[in-house]
This record gives sequence, structure tokens and C-alpha cells, in this order.
Amino acid sequence: MKADIVTIFPDFFRGPLEYGITRRAQEMGLAEIQVHDLRAFTHDRHRTVDDRPFGGGEGMVLKPEPLFECLELLGLAPREERLAGRVKQSVVLLSAQGQRFSQKVAAKLALLDRIVFVCGRYEGVDERVADFLADRELSIGDYVLSGGEIAAAVIVEAVMRLLPGAVGNERSTQQESFTVDSKAKGADGADSTCGSNGLLDYPHYTRPAEFRGIKVPDELMSGNHEEIRKWRRERALEKTWRNRPDLLEGAVLSEDDNKFLAGIKQGGAKQDRG
Repeated sequence: MKADIVTIFPDFFRGPLEYGITRRAQEMGLAEIQVHDLRAFTHDRHRTVDDRPFGGGEGMVLKPEPLFECLELLGLAPREERLAGRVKQSVVLLSAQGQRFSQKVAAKLALLDRIVFVCGRYEGVDERVADFLADRELSIGDYVLSGGEIAAAVIVEAVMRLLPGAVGNERSTQQESFTVDSKAKGADGADSTCGSNGLLDYPHYTRPAEFRGIKVPDELMSGNHEEIRKWRRERALEKTWRNRPDLLEGAVLSEDDNKFLAGIKQGGAKQDRG
């Protein structure tokens, strides 16, 4: 995969791209990441990339000319071909008005051959960039950042770790929070783990088995794969219900899952009543 990042702060990415999975993916030849300075595509002595918006308003907006020129020089397929899926390329505009980024979106992006990330800045980007240059707009959350650089780093990390070979144990990427994997049942006798299937991940413990008087749950020490699977599944359900109950609406739930949830919900209702 090749990833291009268009930004007015190229030095920002010297840190995020040089550590962890992102660095490993590049060293292994799984990914090539190139950062482009938007100011290099301006033609005035002040290297101007922004201007005041028509109609008035606070702040400045990124101009369309340098962005169009930059992306045209990158040699991408026409937008129509990208949108039709005839090429595995995408231009992503990072914007507070974009679709919320998720693990599902990361998985789709990981299937592409090339992604261009356009980092918004100031009060936004000229709307012609969104309408005629970008394929999609993405946001990493319901809050406002000063620019898209942090969002780009987040999305690059999430996508790079899904590339085949980037993570040592590829199975681990299928058994994480937010991941739906119908094959990750964890009850085959050989593997005592269980897939999250849309839930938050289950709790993890490591040695020592007792630390400051706090013991690892007996179920995890039992050696019984089915008992471990059940414990992990129930803890994942419990944590999801407590921290992200919205995820339960789209999760793959069994009859046993629903019975367990009914029990903890009833217990929570009793506590609320005092």
C-alpha cells in the first residue's frame, strides 16, 4: 500500500510515522508513506494556502488551487474511477464534518492500493475540494481539532496494522474491540480465546498470578478452554454494557449472551433503585 499525506506541517509526521507498527510496515515493504508539503504547490512569495471565505465569517479556509495541483501531480486515477471501484485508490479529506472513522472503515481502507490523506486546517477547506477532489470525508470523533494531522496519524496507524504481515500474530487483529469476525469463536479446543464480534475486548492478565493481593481470576488459571471462553465472553459483554452500550445494538449475540446481559441489566436496575 502507498499512502500520501498532504499537509502544511510535514514535520509533524516525523514522530508518528517512525515508531511501532507504522514503521514496521514500511521497513517490511508492506507500505510506503510519503508526506507532501502543501506550500510547495503555491506560486506566490508568501506561499499562501488560505484565504477568507466568501460571505464572511471567522477564520481562514484552505484554498482549492494548491490542493488540486498537488493531487493532480500525484498521478491518481480520475475520481469517477475511484468512486466506481475500478481502481483501489481513495482520496480522504480529514474533516470534522466527515463520516466517523471506525474499525470497519479501517478494514475497507486496508484493502486499497493507495490512499491520499488531505489534512484540513484553520476553519476548513474550500468545499470544491470535498465535492470534486476527495472521495470521502472522515472524522475521528465528535470534537474539533485545529487540523487533520493528528487524525491522519490515527487512521494511518489503524490501517497499517491491518495489512497482512504487519502484526506478528495476524489472528490478534481479529480478536480486538470493535472487530466483527464470525470465525473467531474461540471454542475449538485449540484456541482458548474468543473474538469480540463487535464488543469491547475482554480483560487481560499476565504474570504474576497475584500482585499486591490481587489475584488473576480463577477461570483463567483453570486450563479449561470452555470455561476461559465463557469467562472472557461474559466480561466483554459486561464491559461493553458498562462503557459502550451502543455497540450491543450491532453485536452478534447468542441466546446465552442475551441471558447474561438481562441479568446484569437487572442487577444495575436494582442498584439504581437503591
